[in-house]
Amino acid sequence: MTMNQKNNDKEKVQRKNPLLGTFLLFVTTVIWGAAFTAQSSAADKIGSFTFITSRQILASVSLIIIAAIRSVLRRHKIISPQTQNKTSRKRLLIGGILCGITLFLGMSLQQLGISSYPPDAASSGRSGFLTATYVIMIPVVQRITGKKLSIPVILSVFGCLAGMYLLCLSNGFTGIYLGDLLELGCAAGFTSYIIIVDRFNDEDCIFLSIIQSIVSALIAFAAMLLTEKPDIGILIQAWLPIVYAGVLSSGIGYTLQIIGQKTAEPTVASVVMSMESVFAALFGWLILGEILGIRELSGCILVFASVILAQFPDHKNNKTRSTT
Repeated sequence: MTMNQKNNDKEKVQRKNPLLGTFLLFVTTVIWGAAFTAQSSAADKIGSFTFITSRQILASVSLIIIAAIRSVLRRHKIISPQTQNKTSRKRLLIGGILCGITLFLGMSLQQLGISSYPPDAASSGRSGFLTATYVIMIPVVQRITGKKLSIPVILSVFGCLAGMYLLCLSNGFTGIYLGDLLELGCAAGFTSYIIIVDRFNDEDCIFLSIIQSIVSALIAFAAMLLTEKPDIGILIQAWLPIVYAGVLSSGIGYTLQIIGQKTAEPTVASVVMSMESVFAALFGWLILGEILGIRELSGCILVFASVILAQFPDHKNNKTRSTT
């Protein structure tokens, strides 16, 4: 068997249930959408790197606890034992480090962007849109590297982009802020992160997430010491958004993303994850009182329709594989 045949067989196994991956990524977008309100709230109280350090430390601790519980359950045969993974620990470590670096890049630029917006800029929705522009960056990167994209996926990408424009930029591109540029840099960081996750999605999801959380926490800690003056009292005041962003958004959310990307192509995954802009706007409307009118609701519908459209190619391919 040739190396290409082995890779094709591996691809078929990993992507055998794309709808399950879509569901997990959808749950992730709900968690992340709510996290934008937590990040906006924290941006008023503490520095960006202090916030990232705190949330990633919490993410690391929570994931280590989950890994320990999983180990005990496996030891007592309450859950299925771990399947043997032929990849080396070195590869897992390399994947975790690369994920941690790109994750820090995306998170830091996102939080810096949110912090730099003026009070009347609807920062949750605006940052949600610009962060989700990775939905167009990822297929561009894949096309450059020789990946063929189906027509429905291409249409869904542009549908998502149009929907997010209606959703988050009701006043158009008038009044470009520094935060907008930082959020575009954030999108580039998350583009790299999603592609790297796809490259290492055969690794243990929880351990990969633990390593990336620790790496991103260490980098953020160094940046915090160099640029900010953390205060325990202020950290206590911002405990709720830190706990939410750390345990749910970073700990559970990014782990679910890694699991979901085992069965979803990067471009399709990016389309599904762009739903976070919808939930960012919805939670911003419900919690922060940000305006959500007919135009924004139309954008939500268009993004949702694009996510549905993106599932048809994978679903069709899955049926074809199951009958061969």
